[in-house]
Amino acid sequence: MKSTTTRAFQWVGTLAAGALLLTACGSSDEGAAGQAGPGTFEGRGPITYVAGKDTTGSMQPMLDHWNKLHPKEKVTFIQLPTDADAQRQQMIQNAETKSDAYTVLSLDVVWTSEFAAHQWIDKLPEKRFPLDKMLKPVVETAKYRDGLYAVPASSDGGMLYYRTDLLKKAGVSQPPTTWAELKADCAKVKKLPEAEGMSCYAGQFQKYEGLTVNFAEAVNSAGGVVTDANGKPDVDTAAAKKGLDFLVDSVKDRTIPKEGITYLEEDGRQAFQSGKLIFLRNWPYVYSLAGKSDIKGKYAVAPLPGLDGPGSSSLGGHNLALSTYAKNKATALDFMKFLSSEENTATFLKEASLAPPYAALYDDKALIGQYPYLPVLKESILRAVPRPRVVQYGDVTAAVQREAYAALTGSKSSAQALKDLQEALQKSTGR
Repeated sequence: MKSTTTRAFQWVGTLAAGALLLTACGSSDEGAAGQAGPGTFEGRGPITYVAGKDTTGSMQPMLDHWNKLHPKEKVTFIQLPTDADAQRQQMIQNAETKSDAYTVLSLDVVWTSEFAAHQWIDKLPEKRFPLDKMLKPVVETAKYRDGLYAVPASSDGGMLYYRTDLLKKAGVSQPPTTWAELKADCAKVKKLPEAEGMSCYAGQFQKYEGLTVNFAEAVNSAGGVVTDANGKPDVDTAAAKKGLDFLVDSVKDRTIPKEGITYLEEDGRQAFQSGKLIFLRNWPYVYSLAGKSDIKGKYAVAPLPGLDGPGSSSLGGHNLALSTYAKNKATALDFMKFLSSEENTATFLKEASLAPPYAALYDDKALIGQYPYLPVLKESILRAVPRPRVVQYGDVTAAVQREAYAALTGSKSSAQALKDLQEALQKSTGR
C-alpha cells in the first residue's frame, strides 16, 4: 500500500494544471455555502465522497490533491464496506432520513434507476460533462428516463484471468472461448506436476451482488436473459437453464472448488495469486495487483467463455451521483467533473487497473503497450449486458441471489430455481 501511495504522489503535480482549469470553469450556478434544493447546484464548502472501501489505495491521494487545491472545499472520504449490498443499504438509509452527511455517491451502475426514481439523487446538467467522449454503453448506465442522474467514473467488464505458463506447458496455445474448452484445458493443466492441488475455475458465488453478476453472465452467455430490454422477466427458459447448469454442474464436478461457493472478488483474487486457481473470472482491478504477486509475468486475460463461443460480461463500473439532500452542491458538481475527467480516470487506470469510461484511452498505443489487457477489456465492455435496469433492483437482485444460490448448493434443481425466480421477478416488477 505504501508503494501505491508513493507513486500516486508522483503524478499529483502533473494533474495540477487540469484541476486548476476545472476550478476556473466552475459552475455558473454557484452560490453561498449551504444546502440547496433538488435540481439546484448552489453552495460551496466541505463535502463528502462516499464509496466502498478502497482496496487499491489510489483514491485518497487523489482526494488529497483536490483538498490541497481547494482548502475551503475539502472532501472527506467516507468508506463503506466492500460488500456492494451493504454499500447500497447504507446509502439508502442515509437518503431515507434525508441526511446531508453524504454528498457525492459512488453508485454501482445498476443502482442509477432505483436512486433516480426515488429522488434520492439529483438530475444533472448533461452539458457540464464530456459524455460524447465516453463509451456509449457506459453513458447509458448513468441515465434514467433519458435524463442524466450520474456521471461515469469507471466502467467494468468481467474478464477471464488464466495462467499462461501452465497452459503453455500443457500444450494449450490459446485461452478457452467456450465452457467445454475451459474444462478440457483444466484437465490438461492438472496433469502437470506444477498444478498439483490447483483448482480449475472460480468467480464470485457467495450470496451477494457478485452472484447476481455471475449468474447473469452465465445466462447471457448461453443466449438467455434475466429480463428483456423493457425490464420484463424472462428467465424460465431453456437457454437460461443451460447457463445456470454450467455453474451447478461445475460445482458438482469440482471445476469450481468447494470453497468457491464462498468467494467474493477478493477471495478469488487471492486464490489466483497464491497459485490455487488456473482460471478466474474477475474485474480489471485484479490485473495490477496480480502483477505485484508471485505470479507476475505468468498470467494474461481473455474474454469470458460462453456456451458456443465468447460469452458476455455483466456491465459493471461506478457512477458519481449527487445526493438530493446534500449541501454545497456547486462544489460537489466541480468535484464530480474533476474525479471523472479523462486525465484522472487515466490515472486510476494506471494506478488501480480501473476501466476508464473514455473511448480514446482504450485505443492509445502507449497505454496498450503498458496495459495489454485494454483491447480485451474494451471488447468486454462493448459486449456486456446490463443487469436488470429496474426501479425495484433491490428486490430483483435478492431474488436472483436466493434462487441461484439454492441451485448452486443443491437445495433446488436448476429448473425449479428458475421457475421460482421467474415468479419472484414478476412479483417484484409487476410485469
